[in-house]
Amino acid sequence: MPDEFARAESAAQFLLSQTSLRPRIGLVLGSGLGAFADELSEAKRVPYAQIPAFPHSTAVGHAGNMVIGKAGRISVAAMQGRVHLYEGYSPQEVAFPTRVLRRMGVRALILTNAAGGINLEYKQGALVVVTDHINLQGYNPLVGPNEERFGERFPDMTQAYWKPYRDIVLEEAGKLGKSAYQGVYAGLLGPSYETPAEIRYLRAIGADLVGMSTVPEVIAARHMGMRVLAISCVTNMAAGILDQPIHHAEVLETGERVKGDFVALLRAVLPRIAGDVGQD
Repeated sequence: MPDEFARAESAAQFLLSQTSLRPRIGLVLGSGLGAFADELSEAKRVPYAQIPAFPHSTAVGHAGNMVIGKAGRISVAAMQGRVHLYEGYSPQEVAFPTRVLRRMGVRALILTNAAGGINLEYKQGALVVVTDHINLQGYNPLVGPNEERFGERFPDMTQAYWKPYRDIVLEEAGKLGKSAYQGVYAGLLGPSYETPAEIRYLRAIGADLVGMSTVPEVIAARHMGMRVLAISCVTNMAAGILDQPIHHAEVLETGERVKGDFVALLRAVLPRIAGDVGQD
């Protein structure tokens, strides 16, 4: 059976064979936020099921396509949906698409997600730039023998979320007349939503947001030296903040409502990140 590096290389070469574009920026589009990929020009859409060794997304709101195309003049590889630990995938399987993107030549990774708002300053629909994370999922994709061809055994996570990219988002949001917040993301396993007691605990330890994704991808990306930007859409307030139950339909509805602002912000940010990774 081929090793993880060989599998990632094989998947990457398959995807590159489908297009003449050579993206240096990758995007992972979370629940209800996949619309950005639908607007790419010169797009080649490849279902995950066709990519060698690639995990298949089962979550509602995740289309399950890799879309390689152009946002303006910028070539990007955009994942419409991701896989999660709660679907039964291993941490290594969750991290595999990130490794494939790196083998494709991607240097900067933009992650998006739907998150529950813990910080009381946030409202439903707020866009939050992630400054750091707290890994409470109980898993790490780097556990086991280290693959030196991906990266070193003990990767530094001091700047897991690249500050110059965070600053770019805040600047561009201001130019668009939109509010953008900053906050710490707590990653939990799921799939059940958190209890009110858990949310009180998360607030006490410094979390502003909570979700069930992103953390394994960020760890894998930093292991491989990729620069990371993560933007959360607060699709619901976390348990116990409002006197009402939480429904996944609410997550998708909020993602649909904010997609215009979200797409506009991504389009403004991409040229500046492209300049950083050496792509016009």
